[in-house]
Amino acid sequence: MKDFVVICDSLRSLHNVGSVFRTADGARINKVYLCGITGISDTQKHERQISKVALGAQNYVKWEYVKQSWRLVEKLKKEGYQIVSLEQAPKSINYLKFKPKFPLALIIGNEGKGVKKSLLKRSDYVIDIPMMGQKESLNVSVAFGIAAYWILGFKKIL
Repeated sequence: MKDFVVICDSLRSLHNVGSVFRTADGARINKVYLCGITGISDTQKHERQISKVALGAQNYVKWEYVKQSWRLVEKLKKEGYQIVSLEQAPKSINYLKFKPKFPLALIIGNEGKGVKKSLLKRSDYVIDIPMMGQKESLNVSVAFGIAAYWILGFKKIL
């Protein structure tokens, strides 16, 4: 199994958090890091909202809350992780052209503001998913699913 973690930086929606857990379970992601204002299942209300979408996947996927995502990124870099942000940015590359190296940490950002500039600067690569319709971006959990499965090489079995 490839060493692959996801960093959720300040996701506002607990439903998106739940969806990330469910996708992480399906793709066998090693760990989910919840950072910044990302909701965690620390209350019954939060647990219910996350579980509604995760369907219990949050109980099977390792996860950890880290307040400052930049510190986590620095730590993972020192451990040899390739740091990749999923964001539409001036220097981003199409995810289909990206060649991952493991261990890898994929950063996904806030639904409105995206991945913070301080994290983009610390990233080895910034990848994006081209948009062909009228909207500028996909839902963060949908984009995560597309990128995660591509990075893991599931494209070879399609």
